[in-house]
Amino acid sequence: MTDHHTYGTSAHTDAELVRLVSDRLGLVFSERDSDYRGVYHLGNIPNGRIEIQPNLIPGDDGEEELYAPEHPAVQVLLLTTTPTPDPALPTRLGSIEGLIHLNHETV
Repeated sequence: MTDHHTYGTSAHTDAELVRLVSDRLGLVFSERDSDYRGVYHLGNIPNGRIEIQPNLIPGDDGEEELYAPEHPAVQVLLLTTTPTPDPALPTRLGSIEGLIHLNHETV
């Protein structure tokens, strides 16, 4: 089983959100560059990972596309992946002003 949460914000840039989450969770993020996703930030937590990225990503045709088209007003996404539900993580992330929980999926 894998537990995924998606959060979004238009109140913070990706760099600001990296700083806020780093301070709140004591994480160090590394910047990654992907042809598919563009520049994003990866932070490893004890039992999973947190990724922060802009919602606009490079498209195949050179035009930017939305990573989460169901949330077009969201500028920055925060994605969490853990092997099992971690009730403390959504609570801690929920305390960041301007960060909204958008989706939860367990597969």
